[in-house]
Amino acid sequence: MCGVIGMVGCGPVNQSLYDGLTVLQHRGQDAAGIMTYDQGRLYLRKSNGLVRDVFRTQHMLQLQGNVGIGHVRYPTAGCASSAEAQPFYVNSPYGISLAHNGNLTNAEQIKRDLYLEDLRHINTNSDSEILLNVFAHELGEMRKLHIDEKDIFNAVEGVQRRCRGGFAAVAMINGYGVVSFRDSYGIRPLCFGRRDTEEGTEYMIASESVALDVLGFERIRDVAPGEAVFIDLEGNLHTRQCAENPVLAPCIFEYVYLARPDSIMDDVSVYKSRLRMGRMLARKIMREWADHDIDVIIPVPDTSRTAALDMAYELGVTYREGFIKNRYIGRTFIMPGQSVRKKSVRQKLNPIELEFRGKNVLLVDDSVVRGTTSQQIIQMTREVGANKVYFASAAPPVRHPNVYGIDMPAAHELLAHGRDEATIAEVIGADRVIYQDLDDLMTAVREGNEALERFDCSCFDGEYITGDVTDAYLQELEMVRSDDAKQQTGQGAAANLDRALGRAD
Repeated sequence: MCGVIGMVGCGPVNQSLYDGLTVLQHRGQDAAGIMTYDQGRLYLRKSNGLVRDVFRTQHMLQLQGNVGIGHVRYPTAGCASSAEAQPFYVNSPYGISLAHNGNLTNAEQIKRDLYLEDLRHINTNSDSEILLNVFAHELGEMRKLHIDEKDIFNAVEGVQRRCRGGFAAVAMINGYGVVSFRDSYGIRPLCFGRRDTEEGTEYMIASESVALDVLGFERIRDVAPGEAVFIDLEGNLHTRQCAENPVLAPCIFEYVYLARPDSIMDDVSVYKSRLRMGRMLARKIMREWADHDIDVIIPVPDTSRTAALDMAYELGVTYREGFIKNRYIGRTFIMPGQSVRKKSVRQKLNPIELEFRGKNVLLVDDSVVRGTTSQQIIQMTREVGANKVYFASAAPPVRHPNVYGIDMPAAHELLAHGRDEATIAEVIGADRVIYQDLDDLMTAVREGNEALERFDCSCFDGEYITGDVTDAYLQELEMVRSDDAKQQTGQGAAANLDRALGRAD
């Protein structure tokens, strides 16, 4: 997962882009970058690290111009080198830079075609560079000294024809403006908004609406599946559908975990959808375990709090905060190796003993992927005196890898792969495990927008919405995603970090 942002303003955009990226920091902590355009010149700063560490005063002063794009990266392909930080840039045609969130499922085929047919060299292992070169080639095929919005949209149509997978991108074309586009299924999120100033109207595009909110932009709407949105240098907004058969089927894991709760995605409040997830899970408990003996419900900070709160209310059970989180420890999935991840959990969370001792505790988390974190949290809960420890997940069992931009591990490393709930409970040391039903999860999200008839639920049900994911593709993916494979690359922590799990609990 990554975060993208783009802006056409009436004044310098460097500070707005920086502020927007800090709000999107949860979508990527590996690297950050901003590129701006001013009077024919480009200015770039990108490097590994958090937004606050990548940009210093001298960098901000150098990022001149009223137009720019930005990116925060969590790597799902390539390596953890700063050479693969975004935005990427090609000088022909016109000079184009691009920032991308997602993953192309036919990246290797396109890479071959770009070399053999389009005579374009790809310098990194990132499919974002591939996407940029496809767009650049399609735009170059216009063979024009000057282009307009129709030419840009025609180029995006070419991207939609050639590229498969989940992607949301913002691209800056020197001398023309900023264009954004979303895959034909709308798997990865993207929205845009406007802000009226004394100098005129400014537009911003971002992965999540919260970036618009904090900067005073009024959210207009989400970019539709297959749609392109172009803002020219004069501040004019142009839109066009560029895919032949667009279908709205967003990644449901965005609502479960990835997105900030204060975001609106495809007209659904992420916060309210998580409240409904908790309510649905409570109703499942009442259906299947009416005589439960739960004394207290305690969330695993932070993402599960919303679901746990409504779950406790629905069940009529006491809700308590039982873990204090150290804000200065990175998220566990960022850690380079499994042993480091295990060590970091105890550094990150500390239990409040009086909330656990002698009680039957239901721990609630948003999802369980590897089970590493869950196992240690349950052990901590027992060590501080809990009588029984139950574990609930606001999401269904994760049994399949995600191929659209969330770099989950090899299938055999997923806790729920090939295991039923009783076995999972035994593995993580819980007295009982309760998972959300997939139909209930979809209902929880869909209640916010009845037009959401489909979702990409591939990590739960193994059905890949794009229809081009084969067993052979998944096997190749597993060869590079497993912990063993990463350790055998000889690249040490950088290689492990490169393909680290989207969430390693």
